[in-house]
Amino acid sequence: MARAKRTVAKRAAARESRSGDRTVATNRRARHNYDLLESIEAGIVLQGSEVKSLREGKAQLTDAYARVTDGELWLFGLHIPPWQYATGVGAHDPDRRRKLLVHRKEVDELMGRTQQQSLTLIPTSLYFRDGKAKVSLALAKGRKLYDKRQAILSRDAEREAARAVREANRWG
Repeated sequence: MARAKRTVAKRAAARESRSGDRTVATNRRARHNYDLLESIEAGIVLQGSEVKSLREGKAQLTDAYARVTDGELWLFGLHIPPWQYATGVGAHDPDRRRKLLVHRKEVDELMGRTQQQSLTLIPTSLYFRDGKAKVSLALAKGRKLYDKRQAILSRDAEREAARAVREANRWG
C-alpha cells in the first residue's frame, strides 16, 4: 500500500514538472544584433516528429525570423532536426516554414508595424508551456555596427559601476 502511494506521488511530481515552462532554445544573438522593443507569445503548428525532437531539446533559432504573408504569421529559418526514430512518411523537413498561432487583431497590428516602421519579428525563445510548444517573438529594430559597439561599452560601464559599488559596500 505504501509503495503504491509513493509511485502515485512520483507520477504527480513528474506531471507537475512537465507542466511548467521548459525552454528548448534561445536566440542569444538577438539581443546583440537588434534593439528589442516589444514581445509577444505565439503558438506554433508542428508535426509529431518535430514535437518529439523538441522534447529532446534540439532546435536552432539563430537565423530564424517571422513574417506576415497572406494574413497569416509564418516562422522561417527555424531548424528542427529530424527525430532519430522517424523515417519515411513520419519524417519532416527540418527547415520548412511553420505557421504561428496568434489572434487576428495581433496579426493585423504586427503587419502594420513591420511595414510602416521597418521593424522585424525575431524569435527570442522556444519553449513548452503546459505541454504546448510556444515561441516568444520580439518586434525588433536592427542595430548598426557602431550601435553594437556602443551597447557593449555601456554594458561594460554599468558592470564596472556595479562592481565599484559592491566593493565600496564590502569594505565600507
